[in-house]
Amino acid sequence: MTTAGPTRHPTHVRSLSAPAAPDIPLQPLWELDLGDAEAERISQLIDEELKKEQQRRKEARKKEIKVMLLGQAESGKSTLQKQFQLYYASQTLEHERPSWRPIVYFNIIKAVRMTLDELDYHFAAQASGNAEVMDSEIERPTPEVLEEILAIRGRLLPLIAIESSLAFELSGGVSVIGGRSDVFVRGGWQALTSRGRSGHDVSTPPNKTVAVTNLAARTLNETCSDVQALWKQPIVQNLVRLQKLKLDESAPFFLHNIERVAEPDYLPTTDDILNVRLQTLGVTEHIFDIVVAGSRYIWKLYDVGGARGQRHAWVPYFDDATAIIFLAPLSAFDQYLDEDMKTNRIDDSLQLFTAICTNQLLKNTHLVLLLNKVDLLKKKLEAGLKVRKYITSYGHRPNRYEDVAEYFRAHFVQVHKKKDISRRSLYVHFTSMLDIKATQGIIINVGEAIIRSHIAKTGLA
Repeated sequence: MTTAGPTRHPTHVRSLSAPAAPDIPLQPLWELDLGDAEAERISQLIDEELKKEQQRRKEARKKEIKVMLLGQAESGKSTLQKQFQLYYASQTLEHERPSWRPIVYFNIIKAVRMTLDELDYHFAAQASGNAEVMDSEIERPTPEVLEEILAIRGRLLPLIAIESSLAFELSGGVSVIGGRSDVFVRGGWQALTSRGRSGHDVSTPPNKTVAVTNLAARTLNETCSDVQALWKQPIVQNLVRLQKLKLDESAPFFLHNIERVAEPDYLPTTDDILNVRLQTLGVTEHIFDIVVAGSRYIWKLYDVGGARGQRHAWVPYFDDATAIIFLAPLSAFDQYLDEDMKTNRIDDSLQLFTAICTNQLLKNTHLVLLLNKVDLLKKKLEAGLKVRKYITSYGHRPNRYEDVAEYFRAHFVQVHKKKDISRRSLYVHFTSMLDIKATQGIIINVGEAIIRSHIAKTGLA
């Protein structure tokens, strides 16, 4: 079975064609002087047309495939959605490309601010002689290096000052408890950033979001050399290597590409769009046309917010879901939940997967498990991070990728084997959402498997 590309854009609103009306008078029946036989004939025509419309809608629903992307925050759900969009509706991603520009700027500004915050903390600890927070592996900077970093910090302050305003505008005024600066978006956020840029609806007056974006672009262009100098500082690279500076996973990618991003005519590449960190709020629907073996299917993909406080929003979508694609980031073995710093993210993924397997509303759904971010897992293991330090049950097994990956896979498979209430098949893949070729190969295989299962259940030929 082969998959062909789509023939139209995804959309959030579908227009249904109206049924052909029977040849009957426009006036209400009770106002017409009709015999019983004629009234009965017209009533039957209406009933038949209603039945036909119900049948048309029933057949249309058979062609709808509802797929939910589930998993904790930062598991890769939104990146997988972008990969689906890239494969099935690349023209829409092309149209959205300018709207990702301020998101990239925000990712860079946040990384710079986090780096400076960590340096401030480190220098303060050294100045006070606080042995509890000082790290003997990090050398004390010479007075010359310290003076250079402080000078860089001063020149970067105008860039850092834009972070909160940019986050506020991109999030549409949404904030979270604790006042943490980040971008939290709902569906349709692209409209905030698509105005006022040359070639993209220039007739519309620039809004405040566009103004803040342009300010960020100019300031980043002016401070590009200082961002580069900060990132290349040996003490910064040492903090990163020792896991003392925990940046978002996308940060090194953008900081390495800062010259390109800081250009005045910068437009995000596909790799840029896949790498950005963006937190989803609520549930966002994406619709694609998919053609398989000559038949057209409407693929409804639901990208959900994965933070603990947002998981209650998933439940209303469970009832008629065709399939669940569950993402578990294996690279998170050394990380803990933002909401609960005592809960390891691997443990949280296993608990969440258990809840999916035991949920009565999901007992008839197709189940796909993507063990994600294996590229980052490999980098952490190569850097010397020991799994047993964070997952004590790992014991003295070899700290090699093959052994670690199989250990985690076995745990998820065991959960499915013991807890799955419908004893359905489980399809497991190791993935890196940033690998376009490999991920799109998985998308094809997963898509065909889901559609085959759907056809078997609905009786479609």
